[in-house]
Amino acid sequence: MQKPLTILAQIEANPESVDLMKAELIKLIEPTRKENGCLQYTLHQDNEKPEFFVFYETWENRELWQVHMKNENLAAFMKNTEGAIKTFTLNEMTQVD
Repeated sequence: MQKPLTILAQIEANPESVDLMKAELIKLIEPTRKENGCLQYTLHQDNEKPEFFVFYETWENRELWQVHMKNENLAAFMKNTEGAIKTFTLNEMTQVD
């Protein structure tokens, strides 16, 4: 049986864009949680470095996550945060135990 796909998306905003980034990331939560295959989608913000955000996601499989990656909510996010992202790292992971 195929294990679910875990995604760790790390976003670092430019210091002057923290509020914008947080607002735009929050907009993604509700619609994404309703998507087919989304098992978990939680946003975290670093306590010491407020410009650093992490989405911890769990998807039924990679194919359904790929559908999510092509949706209009993410396209709008990318447009609205253009120039606000300092770094973005995405890890596709599988739970070991």
